Amino acid sequence: MSGRLTPRRPRLDLRSARGAGRLRVAALGTALVTVLVPALSACAGEASTANGSATLKWTSSYFPTHWDPVVGGSGAQFRELALVYASLTRTDESGKAVPDLAKSWKYNDRGDEITFHLRPNLKFSDGEPVDAAAVKAAIDRAKEQKNSALFGDLTSIKSVEASGLDAVIHLSQVDYQIPQLLGERVLQIASPKAAKSPEKLDQSPVGAGPFTVTQLVPGTKVLLKKNPDYWDAKNIHIDNVELTSAPDASTIVSGLQTGVYNFADIDPSQAAAAKKAGLDVFVQPGFNASNISLNINKAPFDNDKVVDAVRYAIDRQEFVDKLTFGYGETTNQPFPKGYVAYDPESENDYAYDPAKSKELLTEAGYKSGEIKLDLVIPAEDPQAEIVQSQLAEVGITVNIKIDKNWATPFFAKDLTFSLYGTTGRDSAAQTLTAHFGPNGPLNLSSPYEPDGFEAAIAKVRQTPLDSPDYADVLQAATRAGLESKALVFTYSQPNLIAKSKSISGLPKNPAHIDWTGVTIFGAN
Repeated sequence: MSGRLTPRRPRLDLRSARGAGRLRVAALGTALVTVLVPALSACAGEASTANGSATLKWTSSYFPTHWDPVVGGSGAQFRELALVYASLTRTDESGKAVPDLAKSWKYNDRGDEITFHLRPNLKFSDGEPVDAAAVKAAIDRAKEQKNSALFGDLTSIKSVEASGLDAVIHLSQVDYQIPQLLGERVLQIASPKAAKSPEKLDQSPVGAGPFTVTQLVPGTKVLLKKNPDYWDAKNIHIDNVELTSAPDASTIVSGLQTGVYNFADIDPSQAAAAKKAGLDVFVQPGFNASNISLNINKAPFDNDKVVDAVRYAIDRQEFVDKLTFGYGETTNQPFPKGYVAYDPESENDYAYDPAKSKELLTEAGYKSGEIKLDLVIPAEDPQAEIVQSQLAEVGITVNIKIDKNWATPFFAKDLTFSLYGTTGRDSAAQTLTAHFGPNGPLNLSSPYEPDGFEAAIAKVRQTPLDSPDYADVLQAATRAGLESKALVFTYSQPNLIAKSKSISGLPKNPAHIDWTGVTIFGAN
C-alpha cells in the first residue's frame, strides 16, 4: 500500500522498491518555485485551459526519479507513471482487477497457468504493436534487469509464452493473485523497442497509456498530451498534462488558488487550509501503513526480549494525533482497519505498555540508557522524534541520523534501525510478502521470515479470490506475518488530494488515480 509520513511534502527518493513505501526525502528547492510561479499566474478557472484545451496542472510530491517502470518499482510514483504506461489489468472502485490492455484472462484447471487475451490493434506511442511478445518482454525484463525493483514480486512466474495476442503465463505454483498483481503497480508495460535501452527509456518513456510525453526535464517537470491510440481514449477528456515536482508545502495551496496548479497531493496538515481556500479536498482510500523497521540480524534486536520491549514501548495514538490531523488511525498491521486483509484477531497484540517494555529490557540484561541506537532516515521526519521520545521513556537512547543516500530497506539491509511506510499493493499477498517474505523489499531483516508464513501465503495464492474462504485464509496469512520481529507498525491514513473545482470528481479507486471520465470545466 506510501501513508504520509511527515506534514511536509518532499519528494520520494526512489531507486528500486522505491515508493514501495512513502519515506519523505528532501523537497525541491525554491528555484523551481521561482521559475514556475511567474510563468503560471492565471486564476484557478483559467488554469484549466490552455489554448482552449483541457489541461491538468498537477504538482506531485512523488514526482518520479525514474520513468523506467521496472526501476521505479510499485510504490507511490506508479500513479504518475500510469499517465504514460498501461498494464494488463487495472483496479476498479472495489479494488478488483478489471481489463486494461488485456480484455480478458483465464486460468487452467490446476491454477498454475493463466492466459491473458490482449485487445486487438493496439500500439505503443512509438508505433510498436501491443501484443503478447511485448508482455513477455516486460515480464522478462522485470525479472532479469539488474536494477529491477520488481523481481521479488514475480516469483510465481516461471515463464511466459507469447502467441499473437495471447500471453500464456506459466507459474511455478498455483497463484490466483496474478490478475491483481499484474496491474499498473507492478507491470506497467513499455515498448520493447524503447526498452532495449533502459537508460534511454528512463528519460524518454514510451508506453500505451492515456498520455504521451512531449517534454521531460528530469526531477522537475514533464509535459504530456492525450494519446489518441489509447484503447479507452474516448473516455479521456483531458488534452494536456503539466506534471511538476512539488515545491515547498507552504506554497501548494496558494499555487492552487492562483492557478499555478489545479491538482496537487497534499498532507493532512494542509487539508484545512485547502478547504478554507474553496478547494475540493479528495479523500482517496488507500492501503497506507507506516512502520518502524528492525534488523534482527544485528544487536540488540537479535534478542527477542529487546524486540518485544520496542513493540510495547510504542504508543500508536501519538503518531495519529500529531501527524494525521484527524485523517488517520492506529494500526499494528500493514493494512488499514476494515480492509479484507486486516486481521481482527491481531488487533490488540503488543498494546502500549511501557512498564512491560522496561521489564523486558531488564530481563534481557540491559540497564536503562545502556542501549544506544542510530535511527537512520533520509530527511527530517517528525516520526523519528516520536520514536526517539517514546523509546527514551523506557530507557533506550535513540540518535536520529540523516543519510540522504538511504532509500528503502531494499538497498539498506546493513541498517539496524529505520522508519518506513507502504502504499500497499493491489494484491494483498504481495503486500504481505513485501513485508514478511525472505526477499521482501520492506523486510530489513532479510532473509529472515517468521515461522509458518511461507505456508500461510502459499494457501492464499491457492485460494481463488471469489472463494468464500478467501478472507479467512488471507487474514490467517496476515496473522502469520505479524509474528515477524522485524516490523512494528504504527498508523495508517488515506491519500489526500486538493483540486480546483474546475476538475470533476475522481473515481474512488483505492490508491489509484483514474482519469477515466474526468473533465475540466471551462475547457472547449
